[in-house]
Amino acid sequence: MAPSKKAGKKGAATPKKGGAAGKVAKADWKEGFKKKQVGVSDMTLLTTITNESINENLEKRWKNGEIYTYIGAVLISVNPFRDLGIYTDDVLHKYKGKNRLEVPPHVFAIAESAYYNMNAYHENQCVIISGESGAGKTEAAKRIMQYIAAVSGGQDSSIQEIKDMVLATNPLLESFGCAKTLRNNNSSRHGKYLEIMFNDHGEPIGAQITNYLLEKGRVVGQVDNERNFHIFYQFTKAASDAQREAFGLQTPDAYAYTSLSNCLDVQGIDDAQDFSETIKAMQVIGLSDYEQTEIFRMLAVILWLGNVQYSEKDDGNADVADTSVTDFVAYLLEVDPAQVQKAMTIRTMETQRGGRRGSVYDVPLNPAQANAGRDALSKAIYNNLFEWIVSKINVSMKARAATAQLIGILDIFGFEIFEDNSFEQLCINYVNEKLQQIFIELTLKTEQEEYVREQIKWTPIKYFNNKIVCDLIEERRPPGIFAALNDACATAHADPTAADNSFVQRTSSLASNPHFEARGAQFLVKHYAGDVMYNVSGMTDKNKDVLVKDLLDLVGASGNQFLQGLFPDRPDPNSKKRPPTASDRIKASAGALVDNLMRAQPSYIRTIKPNQNRSGSEYDTKAVLHQVKYLGLQENIRVRRAGFAYRNTFEKMVERFYLLSPATSYAGEYTWQGDAKSGCERILTDTGIAREEWQMGVTKAFIKNPETLFALETMRDRYWHNMAGRIQRAWRNYMRYKHECARRIQRFWKNNKESIEYAKIRDYGHQILASRKERRRFSLLGYRRFMGDYLDVNGKSALGEELIEACGLGRDKVTFSSRGQILVSKLGRSSKPSPRFLILTDKAFYIAVTTAKDGQTSTTVERKINLVTIKSISMSSLRDDWLVLNLGPTEEGDPIISCVFKTELTTHMLRLTQGSINVLIGPSVDYTKKKEKRAQIKFIKDETVPRNDTYKSHTVHVPSGESPSSLSRPMPKRKEGVVRPITQGKLLRKGGPSAKPSAASRPKPAAQPLPGKSSVAAAVKLPAAAAKPPAAASSSTTAAAPRAPPPPPSGAAAPPPPSPEPDVELYKAKYAFEGQEGEMSLKKDDIVELVEKDNNGWWLVKKDGVEAWAPNNYLDLVPPKPKPKVGGAGNSPAVGGQMDLAAVLARRAQRIANDE
Repeated sequence: MAPSKKAGKKGAATPKKGGAAGKVAKADWKEGFKKKQVGVSDMTLLTTITNESINENLEKRWKNGEIYTYIGAVLISVNPFRDLGIYTDDVLHKYKGKNRLEVPPHVFAIAESAYYNMNAYHENQCVIISGESGAGKTEAAKRIMQYIAAVSGGQDSSIQEIKDMVLATNPLLESFGCAKTLRNNNSSRHGKYLEIMFNDHGEPIGAQITNYLLEKGRVVGQVDNERNFHIFYQFTKAASDAQREAFGLQTPDAYAYTSLSNCLDVQGIDDAQDFSETIKAMQVIGLSDYEQTEIFRMLAVILWLGNVQYSEKDDGNADVADTSVTDFVAYLLEVDPAQVQKAMTIRTMETQRGGRRGSVYDVPLNPAQANAGRDALSKAIYNNLFEWIVSKINVSMKARAATAQLIGILDIFGFEIFEDNSFEQLCINYVNEKLQQIFIELTLKTEQEEYVREQIKWTPIKYFNNKIVCDLIEERRPPGIFAALNDACATAHADPTAADNSFVQRTSSLASNPHFEARGAQFLVKHYAGDVMYNVSGMTDKNKDVLVKDLLDLVGASGNQFLQGLFPDRPDPNSKKRPPTASDRIKASAGALVDNLMRAQPSYIRTIKPNQNRSGSEYDTKAVLHQVKYLGLQENIRVRRAGFAYRNTFEKMVERFYLLSPATSYAGEYTWQGDAKSGCERILTDTGIAREEWQMGVTKAFIKNPETLFALETMRDRYWHNMAGRIQRAWRNYMRYKHECARRIQRFWKNNKESIEYAKIRDYGHQILASRKERRRFSLLGYRRFMGDYLDVNGKSALGEELIEACGLGRDKVTFSSRGQILVSKLGRSSKPSPRFLILTDKAFYIAVTTAKDGQTSTTVERKINLVTIKSISMSSLRDDWLVLNLGPTEEGDPIISCVFKTELTTHMLRLTQGSINVLIGPSVDYTKKKEKRAQIKFIKDETVPRNDTYKSHTVHVPSGESPSSLSRPMPKRKEGVVRPITQGKLLRKGGPSAKPSAASRPKPAAQPLPGKSSVAAAVKLPAAAAKPPAAASSSTTAAAPRAPPPPPSGAAAPPPPSPEPDVELYKAKYAFEGQEGEMSLKKDDIVELVEKDNNGWWLVKKDGVEAWAPNNYLDLVPPKPKPKVGGAGNSPAVGGQMDLAAVLARRAQRIANDE
């Protein structure tokens, strides 16, 4: 089988040399943090290879919802019996163009591999799906068709038509070929091999279906709690009124063939819905209305034939119990009713005389014989109808153009072991033996070819070759079971019992075969899947599989051309050639199937049924273990692991594991300059793997034991987790830095921006008063701001919620809210201030009051004043807190309010009304009491009032306040505090996130283009580097090299004139500082050398040759020492000082530019 490669190019894969052998994707850090898989996804990597460990691994994955597992390229599928949501379009597209090792195990991966290999290597492909009934074979086949239809492209209408037809075959063949059994609600009772044909562009242009061994015996009888084929229940439940009238159709409980098993409905199956999908599929396939009508007529014939019952006459012969049923059958068959009754009760016998035809006799049938003849006719009609539908599908899906390649999908019946096994089970198990033989030979052959191709030595292992079982069944010489059956049928053809006895005698010659045991009227065959006991009774009759002449004549006499078309090949009574038996046909079909499969590159799906109850949570360990054994999974793993458990191309190995060697990677970048093979070898060497654990082939690297691969994967995961830890530390430092910056910005914003806005409102309020009213001392404070909502109504506090509900504000925003008082007058008593809640919105002013009744308090709106009704606001010129809202003549009068925030309330009212309200200030306040009645309140200065003001009898006594011309105090300055550093904790590197790498750091290797990728980007940089002047190049080289050691101590002799020393700023520690890791510990008066300044409050300093970080507010600049004079021309102090100053300024300018 061609190795699966990443899809994308359809040309044949030719190996390349060197580093361009394939594309290697850069490692993705996210792979190290994917969800950990349960068990192993490829069982060749199991540490212990036993059937029990395989079963345990499958159970872990199944219970975790992971139903697919690999054995190399073989997919193991365990039926989940529930919807896992893993066949959606999103999941499908994740597998498009992906190698199966790049994505989790899935049936889509097998489909992608087959489709890619077909296009890339121009070879026919086939997918062989095997397993017992109910293990999910049909579902797997449907998903493969779904995937190929989705990814095969093609915009032409004929291509889309083929895709639709291929998908439409599923519901159509399921209706006519599937049934509910004890083990499976949708069990395939036939085998099919679907070949999808493609053109050279990988577009489907046609398809063909080959049908194998329909279980036609199910038409006439089923065991209890099973059903007939789905179509009978769909038809009887959902047929149209016209069909019911034309075919006399009734519900399924009215027919013997559908009701005797006592199972009319199945949970999870909607027969009416499925019938509509069947009709739609017929239309897609291209069946005409006439053909559809005739198909349903044949179904009605079969149903009514089942209702033909017989009574026994005195002479023991059969008689039709109800002739009205046979009359209706005759109507449907379009024959004479008397002819139907005769064919059902009488058999025509002809004697032979010396090879010539002799006398003809009419022999009456007993009821048992009549029932057998009736059932034989029903089975023949249904079997031929099914074959006709398949042939019609093939005609409709005939290739529209030249076929380049094809993909075959084999959905065959699973191995069957029942309590009573007969001829049908023998045929089914024989076909499965043939498929098992192919599986063993091809998997072993493929493995051998790869080791030879890669020049790898390996030791073949022993495995069970089931060819001996296939020979036992199919061989002619010495005769096998099929040959013995045919001989028995030929020698004792008249009497079925005699033929069975003859077959038992002939099987005695098979006793020498170790896989066969004769046991009287039964015989045992030791299949690869287990020992099966077969019942001989009726085998020879089923093997003959022919209709008697009377029933064939009845069909020939029919006026229905469609019925006659179902029986095109009627046997010639004069021919001496023995007609082919059922065993002959199944043997020929199996041989043709094997030939087709051997001409294609196979992919395998082995399906497993976890329990017999179709439960999504029950895992039957014993039953699965039996399937693991007979599927030969352990042998398959051993064959796969005989030499090496894991193998992959050099490019893929480098792509996966280049991070593990410092020679091939640096900080996640690929840096190897050699080819992929040498890089792969270097990785395996640097990781410390023993040389005998791996070998290098021609194009692939081979790893012997799965533990070695696990070690590589563990090292790779650890690399990502280590990198993640470093990134997390850097991220935490960054987030601390970010959050502290945000907090400082927020504090500045709150202290300035918001306060400025509030201060603007306050200034506007002071302008309104215009030096006309004495000021309160509190209002002059620098911190005083017009905040507005003092009761936090907008903030939805508890009180705010209560006020919103009381005032009915809804979503209206509150501009001002405060506590206050209102002057309340009572009958016969003087007015008195009473507490209230004052609320101002964009449209109205609310006065709310809280009252107590029966021990409970409630807040209600006392008065609502629309802002447009306020004409003016009256206040006194003293420092009191009273104001009057002048509304004009009203029933309630003008409200007289005492509020500490009177100026702010007035300001907000004027802003909301665009200044349309007049502000009246004077020694007294006039107001309207009720309607036209006016009154006045006088304001008198009284220094005896301790604080605020007092009201009594329309007079307010108030102490003196600040001058009306007083100005508000300026905003006080914040107290100077110690600047706190922002960066805290251990840093990834010195200098933090914005620092530049120091000269002492390890030089970073140049990143190399990954194998197979273009190196244009690297080549472009070379001319730019070459264009630099020599001095710049020298400087660059020096910076990249390790720092030179300090010079030795100077001797007594005068040194030669040194080069000008670089300016080094020295700082003295003002306070002691206890540093943490990465920070410089200081004592008071320590002298340190400044290496680098940072704007985050920390500087990089050096002390005693050690560099670390220190807070800059702990450091004080040490004045520089005067420079000594140096003799010689051109070295005057003035010139030298100017040069040093210029250098310092240049460096500082460079730092500023870098920081910006």
